[in-house]
Amino acid sequence: MAGAGRFFEDFVVGDVIRHATPRTVTVGDLALNQALYGNRFVVQSSDAFARRIGYPASPVDDLVTFHVVFGKTVPDVSLNAFANLGYADGRFLRAVYPGDTLVSTSEVIGVRPTSKGDAGVVWVRTRGVRSDGAPVLEYVRWVLVRVQGGRPVPDAVVPELPSAVDPSQLGAACPRIQPSAWDDAEAGGARRFDDYAVGEKIDHVDGMTVEEAEHQLATRLWQNTARVHFDGYAQKSSKIGRRLVYGGHVISLARGLTFNGLENAFHIAGINAGRHVAPIFAGDTLYAWSEIVDKQALPGRDDVGALRVRITGLKDFSAADFPRLGEDGKDHPAVVLDLDLWLLVPR
Repeated sequence: MAGAGRFFEDFVVGDVIRHATPRTVTVGDLALNQALYGNRFVVQSSDAFARRIGYPASPVDDLVTFHVVFGKTVPDVSLNAFANLGYADGRFLRAVYPGDTLVSTSEVIGVRPTSKGDAGVVWVRTRGVRSDGAPVLEYVRWVLVRVQGGRPVPDAVVPELPSAVDPSQLGAACPRIQPSAWDDAEAGGARRFDDYAVGEKIDHVDGMTVEEAEHQLATRLWQNTARVHFDGYAQKSSKIGRRLVYGGHVISLARGLTFNGLENAFHIAGINAGRHVAPIFAGDTLYAWSEIVDKQALPGRDDVGALRVRITGLKDFSAADFPRLGEDGKDHPAVVLDLDLWLLVPR
């Protein structure tokens, strides 16, 4: 059947999948991204600022790169998924600019059937490259995929993944910048790399309600074809009974909220770990808070440093008192997102 997608039985460890439809990133994509998520990070907002610190122009928001690369993979990897379970070992390898064309491939690196036998976990390593072959993004994700039935399922192969991206691999995420040309007033905040402390917790204050039209528009924008996000009629008979908001939409909303307190954290350099703890639906309001887990100088770089930031997304629950719950709060029913990132900050 056309467009049926892969089921768990179709995944073979070692297979490399070339995903269809290369995508040229345009300024129109960036305008829609801004309208959907409200990002205010200055390097991705101002050509003049970006050029002054050493870029040829304002680069594309890192999560635009992620969404474009991710969206290509959905018809081949997660069209028949119950859920996207997690991310790890993600590295942003090169700045992307309007006019760049991105292509995605995924290698199957692990499979594991579930005990119930109706699904299995599939691990893929996805790579995004420009049309000239230059790599821009690499990450691992794993999804819970339906078993079609009537065919043997593969034996379990579970990959070993690092607990965090090595900081020495983060420098390629942005070209060398000139910190002396960084205008704190234009950027919206004065805190640089050395001003943050490990263990510090930041309430990002604002909340953002997820609108039905916006999450549908966003999912189409990134060419994510997963039925759980679109087919309201079919979802009425599902376990949840309604359409799910695309997890990447939640990630971008949370990233936008982090501007309050992380104004100068202008690049996502690595994804150490991430999981969608619970679903979000239209009408839910997202809040976020962050903890500074680690900070590292980068080899050969005196212009930027890397903050390891763990972002917690909450629905319909203000973040104001949430950090006081400590690690126990990670299992709170309001938690919908747990995302561990390396962010680059000027020194």
